[in-house]
Amino acid sequence: MSRRLLSIAALLAGNAIGLLLAALLLDGFSIAPLSLIVVVIVFSLIQALAEPLIRRLSARNLPALQGGISLVVIFVGLLVTELVTSGLIVGGISNLLAATLLVWLGALIAGILLPIYVFKSLREPKA
Repeated sequence: MSRRLLSIAALLAGNAIGLLLAALLLDGFSIAPLSLIVVVIVFSLIQALAEPLIRRLSARNLPALQGGISLVVIFVGLLVTELVTSGLIVGGISNLLAATLLVWLGALIAGILLPIYVFKSLREPKA
């Protein structure tokens, strides 16, 4: 399997873990079981599209935001995913803020552990 496909699989798995973590820990935050795959794919696509745009806007207008780009992208991704899919219910602004941190933390931990234990070829340097 190519490195790019493994990276995409690791990203999807990390986002799924983060979203499931938020669904388990937050009252009012829910993902319909049959919609989980669609929610993860839509969320990941929104992140992939929003990150360069938010990064460019913040570099030009708000340079202090550069350190928190991932959190802003996850916040926007959750908000837009809730609007465009029927399988995700965030449940209010407090859940949106808490879910942003939980999804970020879950995806961060998965991004560290998945290449070590599951996608071992991602540990190797790029050729």
